Amino acid sequence: MAVREVHRSHVRAQDAEGESTRVRAGAHAGDVSAEAECGGGRTSPASPAATVAAGRAAQELGIRRAELELAVHLGLVAVVAAPGGGRPRVHEEEIARLREQPGFPDALVERVRTVGTAQGAALLDIAPARFTRLARTGCVSPVTFYLNRYRAVVWLYLADELAAFAAREPALLAGRTPVGMRTMLDAGDDRRARNWRSQRIDRLLNRTTDPWARTAVQASALDPVQLAEVVDDPYERAYLVRVRPEPVFGRPGSMAAREAMAELMLADDPDEILWRRVNLTLELDRAREDRPAPRPGDDGGARATPPAGTGALRSATAHRPTGKGLLARLGWRGRGAG
Repeated sequence: MAVREVHRSHVRAQDAEGESTRVRAGAHAGDVSAEAECGGGRTSPASPAATVAAGRAAQELGIRRAELELAVHLGLVAVVAAPGGGRPRVHEEEIARLREQPGFPDALVERVRTVGTAQGAALLDIAPARFTRLARTGCVSPVTFYLNRYRAVVWLYLADELAAFAAREPALLAGRTPVGMRTMLDAGDDRRARNWRSQRIDRLLNRTTDPWARTAVQASALDPVQLAEVVDDPYERAYLVRVRPEPVFGRPGSMAAREAMAELMLADDPDEILWRRVNLTLELDRAREDRPAPRPGDDGGARATPPAGTGALRSATAHRPTGKGLLARLGWRGRGAG
């Protein structure tokens, strides 16, 4: 996948390294990819009278809708599940809590402020080319992205995180690039998508305690072939799709944005793939111990707790770890394997 860093204003901006890559997507660009996902641990039923819709919440908080979605993704704003389903809502008490915080609303706006390459470089007082090198080597990590008019991915970074990085690593902002970083750049490494995936997964895991939902979060980073090698039960794979956390306020609108999101979510480096398979295996073991995935004809009880009896015991223990090593259970043959 090729990635091009541009300014949020949709003006083409190329850094000194001539960075230019595109996502293979086939629709009009200019689509915002709102990374505002939530897990089951952050939502709960609430009375309609005590909650407001996202648009109203954004208005009362003095922020834009996209900023509210990012605030939810970052865990700054809690949402509640609407009774009977539908889009999550924001509790009036949560809005009151945020409005009472020191520096409101400017402090909240600043915490969700994002910048692209040009603005990020200006914020750190460095050249855009150096900012790109820092991003490619994983020194700074994007929090979200959008597609510009050329259907290229535009990575965005939290201004707060960039400021913290500058205070923490001033030596990386001037002078020669360290040897280790130069080696990574010469090898063509680009950690932006990988770091975005990692942060996204960590934030989703922080917002849910349900073992199957956590397993679904880990599974989201693997393509169908990799997933089937780790989760060999088709009913379990179907269940993971059902319990996978969804975007809080809806998926990216266009086909191009959806394709970009789907592609960027998948691990694409052998080391990262192995790491995701290991984490998926561990989460899957915990989920199977908690309760079995429902089967056709189940009355839904399996979603909460397995029924009593020896049959349930066999179902719950059928896939527990055996004497095989972890790598053997992963079906991983390693690099260079035939």
